[in-house]
Amino acid sequence: MKLLAVAGLAKAYGGVQAVAGVDFALEEGEFLALIGPNGAGKTTCFNMLGGQIRPDRGTVRFAGRDITGLAPRRISRLGVARTFQITRSFASMSVRENVQLALIARHRRVFSFLPRAAGLYGEDAMALLERVGMASQAERPCGILAYGDLKRVELAVALAQAPRLLLMDEPTAGMAAQERLMLMALAAGLARAQGISLVFTEHDMDVVFAHADRIIVLDRGRILAEGSPAAVRADPRVREVYLGSGTMFAA
Repeated sequence: MKLLAVAGLAKAYGGVQAVAGVDFALEEGEFLALIGPNGAGKTTCFNMLGGQIRPDRGTVRFAGRDITGLAPRRISRLGVARTFQITRSFASMSVRENVQLALIARHRRVFSFLPRAAGLYGEDAMALLERVGMASQAERPCGILAYGDLKRVELAVALAQAPRLLLMDEPTAGMAAQERLMLMALAAGLARAQGISLVFTEHDMDVVFAHADRIIVLDRGRILAEGSPAAVRADPRVREVYLGSGTMFAA
């Protein structure tokens, strides 16, 4: 049984077909990259996987269960975590409190909200922050953090959900080149160590080729190519789509 199975997934906005009948599957422990030029349908596809958007047609199955159109919180409780292009955190709350809230939600202890929540899962939150390199900033408000540090907090929040599958939409967007490589190496290392499967979108091809087991190339809402990083790099159709992108697919 595949961990994730997507069949005939489609979504249109007016006369524009954002995603047009996408099919793919994900093995347990596999790292899959969805790439493509701007407007290819990557984020729309992601939002249908995570429940933020209901597909017009098609199905999404996770661990054998049909999750098509379920609310994001229900999908999360089944073992799917999500990060976004633009980080989402409670700016006035501390780094530690943001991770604690994720742990509280996972354990369904929302009835214990502040001020009682301050004493819940504090040690677990600190352990997660230690793993993403943010323990020293645990008491700082998220609103004053550098962007790269916010991305690390978002990763800790996602891991707090104890996912089997992690969806990362443009995880390194807005970061400097060296920061991008470091963040993705951290996320990939933690996912590998915990047996978490990963689906991610990314424009930085150095990041993609360094970490993806398999790549799917989307173009105008359809799958243009699929295969190993080496096969995708050599595919003339992919080179044509990315024409003008410099050395993006250079060997």
